[in-house]
Amino acid sequence: MMENAHIRTARPSDLNALTEMEAVCFPAAEAAAEEAIARRLRAYPEHFWLLETEEGEIISFVNGLATDEPFLRDEMYENAALHQENGAWQMIFGVDTLPQYRRRGCAARLLNHVAAQARSQGRKGCVLTCKAALVHYYEKFGFVSEGISQSTHGGAVWYDMRLTF
Repeated sequence: MMENAHIRTARPSDLNALTEMEAVCFPAAEAAAEEAIARRLRAYPEHFWLLETEEGEIISFVNGLATDEPFLRDEMYENAALHQENGAWQMIFGVDTLPQYRRRGCAARLLNHVAAQARSQGRKGCVLTCKAALVHYYEKFGFVSEGISQSTHGGAVWYDMRLTF
């Protein structure tokens, strides 16, 4: 794990780095465009958790809105106005880690942090969607698969995953 890396929330100046990382981590059809990330940053920067090296390089991030809705809907990716600061559920849109930093505990560190934050904020839990190959990874953090999602984001098949506190 990156012991000297620290977690912080996003700033507007992070837009380019986040957009570039999103493009590296997801296929074009699934990656958030710069405009979508910019809207999210304006609406809920405190729901972007970044893992940053001592040198200031962002190496991993997790983001998503809070809502009272129990499932992640595709519209949430684009419509930042759906964010409810006191929402019952913390949605997780993406867990991005630069390829050269994968398998070092970066994503795990962020996921544990996000879950702890959501719990301390009185939320019911966290919700994400993932592809079949990653169901087992998220289960390690206590997420439970609820089966194939209604989401068709990027034309992929997704599984609803829920971590309930």
